[in-house]
Amino acid sequence: MFCGVDEAGKGAVLGPMVVAAAGIVDSSIIDPIGIRDSKQLSPRRREEIYTILISACEYHVVYISPEEIDSSLPVESLNLVVARAHAACVAALSPRTAYLDACDVNAARFADTVLHLLKTPCEIIAEHRADNSYMIVGAASIIAKVLRDRSIQELREEYGDIGSGYPSDKKTVQFLKDYIREYAAPPPCARKSWKTVSGLLSAQNQSSLFDF
Repeated sequence: MFCGVDEAGKGAVLGPMVVAAAGIVDSSIIDPIGIRDSKQLSPRRREEIYTILISACEYHVVYISPEEIDSSLPVESLNLVVARAHAACVAALSPRTAYLDACDVNAARFADTVLHLLKTPCEIIAEHRADNSYMIVGAASIIAKVLRDRSIQELREEYGDIGSGYPSDKKTVQFLKDYIREYAAPPPCARKSWKTVSGLLSAQNQSSLFDF
């Protein structure tokens, strides 16, 4: 077997990061599916392909919650957090070769990090934009993205319109501003270690001080 690994939600300020691996023994199994970079597909098409993939491939998924990310970052880098999740996905499938979408600026370093986290031999190939270069990584990308989107939809049902969950999204930032203004604390679904959250908390504390 060979597998591909990719993640969704690494840079998000809300919700989990989702890391997924997809594994197959014959690439012809997924050739006809029409896999592309998950970001280039509509949500509906991603869901359609996801349904096919989970029947055609072996797969494994790791969810990394905001709390886990916040508790890890004082000690570890985010790249190491992601590498641990990639290693867990590879270990779960036990492939001969694993193709990874490298989240480190140094792709070779990321491959070495994941390799050293594994307890069994595996050829590790890590590249930037691997979801464009390797169909099996594209498959993992779609699985991760669909499951991340579902997690965000669950948060919308709980909190209302929170946007995409990324700091570049004005709806997401407005949601955080409104929540912090009302509760004087970020929501549990937020990554408190992110500058977006700490900056809004600081601004709210300053505002409260002036009110006092």
